[in-house]
Amino acid sequence: MQPSDIKKEPERGQKNSSLFAWADRLKDLDLKLMLMQKHYIALLFLLLFAISCTNPVQTQGEATTTSTQSNEITAARGVIQRLIGDRAEDIALEIIPADEGLDTYEIEASGGKLTVRGSSTVALTFGFYQYLKKATNSMVSWSGEHLNLPARWPDYALEHRASPYKYRYFLNVVTYGYTTPYWDWERWEKELDWMALHGVNMPLAVVGSEAIAERVWKQLGLSNTEIREFFTGPAHLPWHRMGNLNKWDGPIPDGWHEDQLALQHKILDRMHELGFEPIAPAFAGFVPEGFKKKHPELKVNALKWGGFPQEYNAYVLPPDSPFFEKIGKLFVEEWEKEFGKNKFYLSDSFNEMDVPVPKDDPEQKYELLAGYGESIYKSIVAGNPDAVWVTQGWTFGWQHEFWDKKTLQAMMSRVPDDKMVILDLANEYPELVWDIPLVWKEHEGYYGKQWVYSYVPNFGGKTPYTGVLSMYASGAIDALNSPYSENLIGFGSAPEGIENNEVVYELLADMGWAKEKIDLDEWMEEYSRARYGAYPQQMETAWEQLRESVYSSFSPYPRFVWQLVVPDTRRKGSVHSDPLFLRGIENFLDSSEELKESELYRNDAIELAMHYLGIKADEYYQQALAAKAANNEAAKKEAGEKAISILQNIDRLLESHPTNRLEPWIGFARSHGKNEQEKDYYEANAKRLITTWGGFQEDYAARLWSGLIRDYYIPRIRQHLFEPAVDVDAWEEKWINTPGMSAVAPFEDPLAKAKQLVGEFRRNN
Repeated sequence: MQPSDIKKEPERGQKNSSLFAWADRLKDLDLKLMLMQKHYIALLFLLLFAISCTNPVQTQGEATTTSTQSNEITAARGVIQRLIGDRAEDIALEIIPADEGLDTYEIEASGGKLTVRGSSTVALTFGFYQYLKKATNSMVSWSGEHLNLPARWPDYALEHRASPYKYRYFLNVVTYGYTTPYWDWERWEKELDWMALHGVNMPLAVVGSEAIAERVWKQLGLSNTEIREFFTGPAHLPWHRMGNLNKWDGPIPDGWHEDQLALQHKILDRMHELGFEPIAPAFAGFVPEGFKKKHPELKVNALKWGGFPQEYNAYVLPPDSPFFEKIGKLFVEEWEKEFGKNKFYLSDSFNEMDVPVPKDDPEQKYELLAGYGESIYKSIVAGNPDAVWVTQGWTFGWQHEFWDKKTLQAMMSRVPDDKMVILDLANEYPELVWDIPLVWKEHEGYYGKQWVYSYVPNFGGKTPYTGVLSMYASGAIDALNSPYSENLIGFGSAPEGIENNEVVYELLADMGWAKEKIDLDEWMEEYSRARYGAYPQQMETAWEQLRESVYSSFSPYPRFVWQLVVPDTRRKGSVHSDPLFLRGIENFLDSSEELKESELYRNDAIELAMHYLGIKADEYYQQALAAKAANNEAAKKEAGEKAISILQNIDRLLESHPTNRLEPWIGFARSHGKNEQEKDYYEANAKRLITTWGGFQEDYAARLWSGLIRDYYIPRIRQHLFEPAVDVDAWEEKWINTPGMSAVAPFEDPLAKAKQLVGEFRRNN
């Protein structure tokens, strides 16, 4: 373009209607719009800033914390709602910080408004239950409920409490045989709520173990037949898991494993929702016979237990076997593939068995034990590096001559302190049964390993009362005040069977949150008001007498002679029968006019009358045995028939009790069968456990149950006294394998009948 071709731009300010003038105006307008836009943007930023000051934006961590707290409150309200219905909505639930990292709760009520605060779901539920007991005289138990909810929440001064323990442990490996083997989800849901209300946050969770084991053994080349032959019947599986027993009363019908997996998903989902830290099962070295045959090069050790023939005994891998870690890793991986990550894993390789180590070479013994401990630990963390090995300490006391200081130290020597937890199960037994020092004291708090102080208040689910309440109310405080409290992380109870001796478990639940000894005089009044609604003078006298008699003694094997046919000379033990106990029962029954409207009072009255009458039946039965030994037929018949008559009345009384009956036990078992054949198998397996058991365990799990008394115990003592030609073993086996039970009508007024029957003996006394 040439300079001459450029047009001259009009001068600014020149008035004309050219396009250039319009362009200038548009530029001015754009400038004004830009200024206005910047002004509005500034205002917008100011507005957002003001909003942010009022409602700060949550960080990711803060959002997660808020969500977690909301979930904890929702879970706690769910427990409360399942108990008291819509009244749960009236309660203010709040999350508060934990005291020094330990579960903490607060409760207070004023002007009809109840507020429960807690540092976790369990802190909230336990706090609520404390209010329920103390402010409303209410209680939740296995045998029923006493709910006394006023229309307006009673005032309650602020109570603040923290548990001295990080964990409150519950259950025993064998509870899964003696009580829960056939439970359905409805029954498990009730139990999990009971745990939450009683402050538990570390339960054992082993349902479905065999379904996981089956997958592992298939991966290792075993056939379906070899795997099926390995497992016991469902009620005996706890002893299979501990390496005591294989095959017995098996094989399990098809479909069992799948049902158990589905049930365990529900159980673990609820446990996680409630904030529990469940203890899952891990590999302990026990292998099927099929695996042993597949690997003849392995030096597998045969174990012996329970008087069973060799074909039912287990095999354990040596610690240096390359398969130990491989199999253990597969177990944990398959468990977590099915159920998700877990922290605590239980593995017991030596429960009640001779450990396969040389007796005459201590150094080799210590080296082998160190290898066992290391192998178990490595097999667990190979599947999950963050896992912690949990083991039961029962055997360290039971076999205390073997497990001396150097031996136990050797077994734990190659496991990091923070990667192992000892469940110090049975603090009743050292001083009351074994006559040895307390195991945790003898082993100096387990040499730096984490440990849980615990009790085993029940063996086999036996019904009779036993236990030293003063010990339960104080024993753990000694441990808390000892030099070994630094690694004491928990408190709990590991009963072999539950749904019995309920006063013991209420006391132990409170001890899980106690830093000082519990005053039993005050506690018993609180307990009675919560359980029965009042504490009249006769009830106070009754509990004083019960505490001084039956609840000041402990026996692992409290069974009547009429339950055994002849006295057991191997497992010695008896039902407490002190006259003071009988007077305590009489005074308890004398409280009926004031307390008879309480369901829990009626249930306990029936149970106590059963004890009273059972003692009288035992007196007559032992007279009959003495007459038999003396060939006095007339005296034998008279005493024997009196014993049987009393037992028939006990059986009818217990027909009105919610838990002391054979019918629910059979019903749970049969519910798992897909057809009549399977139902009959499960029923027989359940019956076997509570009667003949197997090996030399007969009558170990003796129960005082209606149905069992009339159909099993009475016929057996009749045979022994009056029908010597009967093959009792064959009769027992026939009873086990014959479905069903006889029917009997309960008494129209069982409480009145209990008082009448006890009164007849009371007058004679």
